[in-house]
Amino acid sequence: MTTSLPRQHVLVFRELPPDQLARLQAVHEVTVANPRIAAQKPAFDAALATAQGLVGSSYPVTAALLAQAPRLRAVSSISVGVDNYDLAALHARGIVLCHTPGVLDETVADTVFALVMATSRRIVELSTLVREGRWKHNIGEDLFGTDVHGKTLGLLGFGRIGQAVARRAALGFGMRVLYHARRPVALAGTPLEGRAHHTPRDALLAQSDIVAALLPLTPATRGMLDASVFARMKPGSIFVNGGRGATVDEAALLQALDHGPLRAAGLDVFATEPLPAESPLRTHPRVTPLPHIGSATHETRRAMAVLATDNLLHTLAGERPAAVYDTAGSI
Repeated sequence: MTTSLPRQHVLVFRELPPDQLARLQAVHEVTVANPRIAAQKPAFDAALATAQGLVGSSYPVTAALLAQAPRLRAVSSISVGVDNYDLAALHARGIVLCHTPGVLDETVADTVFALVMATSRRIVELSTLVREGRWKHNIGEDLFGTDVHGKTLGLLGFGRIGQAVARRAALGFGMRVLYHARRPVALAGTPLEGRAHHTPRDALLAQSDIVAALLPLTPATRGMLDASVFARMKPGSIFVNGGRGATVDEAALLQALDHGPLRAAGLDVFATEPLPAESPLRTHPRVTPLPHIGSATHETRRAMAVLATDNLLHTLAGERPAAVYDTAGSI
């Protein structure tokens, strides 16, 4: 990669590992300012005026923010999802948007399947029983869980993460796997050949013991999982969300938990994050909530930071980065 180009100004708005920050500092002028921290917000706002590259995540990069960054050439997100970015505004300005697909697929799939296991076997609920000293005798049927092996798993979304979840389910637990996507995925010659089946959404909902949503957040998917979707699910089924929280109508989810058909839900994502203290999902007895930890392992978060740094360095050097997001799809 060329390093003799003039130094440019990079604004880091989410902390990077020290060695990745050093890579940027070796060839560019770098400002580190996290706008979520009140004391750092003024430095972030001031740096936008001259920033040519941004790298970070979990902060809205809106048209208004972009207007404060007239020299901006590239944004490198330490994430796969791009719902925090105004894609149309980026496209209109010709600003390159990069993200980090691929490096987190297996880790997120682990988290999703952990929620499948935890909700089915009531792991958190029963662990709390022991921790609180309420385990006085062998549990009765009122606290029994349900088997995972041999059940039907329905996947809403069947990209790389969905396929990784399907492998765990079909190959590891002997589950029947159905998936719904815009078009069938070519599985010939893969371990999922004959084991995962493209299925109309309503049929998937009616047949699945567990439905896992792995949908990106787009105008089409926002609020897609509503009361009509939950009403079509199998009585006593489980819902897991490892995609984006705002794809779910949370009031409808609560209704489905309290009045059927859902028996339980495992949620790693929510419409508002962190989850507000007043949200009924926080304390609902049949919800297993996690603090958006899908990719939160040391190994995977480091791999994401490395890829995001690579992406930005390549883009600012006039080279093609490994993972460009096509913002043209927003227009």
